[in-house]
Amino acid sequence: MQIVRTILWIALLVAILAFSFGNWDKQIDVRIWPGIVWDTRVPALVIVSFLIGIVPMWLYHRGVRWRQTRRITALEQATAQMAAPRADERPAPAAESSMATSTTAEPANPVDPEPETRS
Repeated sequence: MQIVRTILWIALLVAILAFSFGNWDKQIDVRIWPGIVWDTRVPALVIVSFLIGIVPMWLYHRGVRWRQTRRITALEQATAQMAAPRADERPAPAAESSMATSTTAEPANPVDPEPETRS
């Protein structure tokens, strides 16, 4: 996907450069307010107009992605905390010495039948 995006940006740059070379000699007057006139060339006006249109949408897009990334991270952390076993639910490890003193041994496999008793 990155290569497609790069190709599109390069195509846009080539189109803007071709337009700029073809229209560089045309000078225009842009009236901003009464009494304020901006003398500029057509390519500069096109580039400024493009930036005025794309920068706010790009900033909005980045903000949405940032917010979604934060929400996903928070949800992943909450899921990991819920899935982690709690300390009181963990089985205590059986020590070898406790088995020797006990009269009944716990089975190593819970599926095994009754443990054998030692006499």
